[in-house]
Amino acid sequence: MTPVADALAALFRLVTPLTTEDVPLTQAAGRTLAQPLHARRDQPPFSASAMDGYAVRSADVALDATLTVIGEAAAGHGFDGTVNAGQAVRIFTGAPLPAGADRVVIQEDVTRSGDQITITDQPSDNHNIRPLGADFRVGDTLSAPRVLTPSDVALIAAMNIAQVPVTRRPIVAIIATGDELVQPGETPGPDQIIASNSYGLHALVTATGAQARLLPIAGDTLDEIRQVFELAHGADLILTIGGASVGDHDLVGPAAQSLGMERAFYKVAMRPGKPLMAGKLGDAMMIGLPGNPVSAMVCGHVFVAPVLRAMLGLAHSPAPRITARLAAPLSANGPREHYLRGFVGADGATAFAKQDSSLLTVLSDANCLIVQPPNGPAQKTGEMVEILML
Repeated sequence: MTPVADALAALFRLVTPLTTEDVPLTQAAGRTLAQPLHARRDQPPFSASAMDGYAVRSADVALDATLTVIGEAAAGHGFDGTVNAGQAVRIFTGAPLPAGADRVVIQEDVTRSGDQITITDQPSDNHNIRPLGADFRVGDTLSAPRVLTPSDVALIAAMNIAQVPVTRRPIVAIIATGDELVQPGETPGPDQIIASNSYGLHALVTATGAQARLLPIAGDTLDEIRQVFELAHGADLILTIGGASVGDHDLVGPAAQSLGMERAFYKVAMRPGKPLMAGKLGDAMMIGLPGNPVSAMVCGHVFVAPVLRAMLGLAHSPAPRITARLAAPLSANGPREHYLRGFVGADGATAFAKQDSSLLTVLSDANCLIVQPPNGPAQKTGEMVEILML
């Protein structure tokens, strides 16, 4: 069996970089920036007032000083003249600082009578000015690749960039297999179950930044599986669910190989999720996931999500892990890397008592996977473990 790290490395070697496209700012959040962006203007583009008050010369600022107001500056409407000795301009937050002024006295520190102001409170050392370019300057760079956040979008807009180069979304075709499956909302026969894995994987794939395509359920014949494979034409990644083991009804591997799949590996030293295969089918990557619901979803987090991030031009790296203290002991592990469904909170991480790979309720209650290394020893409460957050 292939170790998890080796399987993931083999998957990364199959990744083909995707093309880029330009999208408007309103569609950029959540997309992957494909190339660095450079600011087209300074921010602020002028020295601006940080407070409501009066723009003055520092030399004129003193307790009880009286100044003559010669005009007004507001956001979007600057004052065209120059502030000279003994003068002040009424100014509002965001307005350009008038020529000659180098300080803003806040309105709470003055009294006004007609066009005269008197500084009535001891002025602070704060000049209340946002200098030109204090945030960024022309040519400053927003680095790539990165998944764009709402804050990034605001920054790009301030840089005066309206179209954003992003990596094309990977197209992922999802194929559930098995005569026992029917779609949610349908009435299953006495020997049938609802196809749940494909919908969980659709959600995971979409959340990772890809475009998911749910294909029809493929029955347990070579012809049906091959027919559904044909519908996956144009996909960057084909995910099959079930039929990847070696039983009489496990036909995904033979069907894919009959269509020319070049297999990279089969079976991974992990639980849940051992019967996993991967390879190349035409221009598409293919990952054959196990059919047990928890196994399919765990493999989605461990393998599929990192592969999609690599396709998007992000780092070729495993799903991030953090460390946590155990809130309850763990028994020793066997020869396969184990991903225990668990919950991490203020008291630490606890593995659920039930770990059967068919129990979706347990996975739904979990907020993490506790990772036990192969042949890991028993661990006591308080010891540190690696966890993968869900």
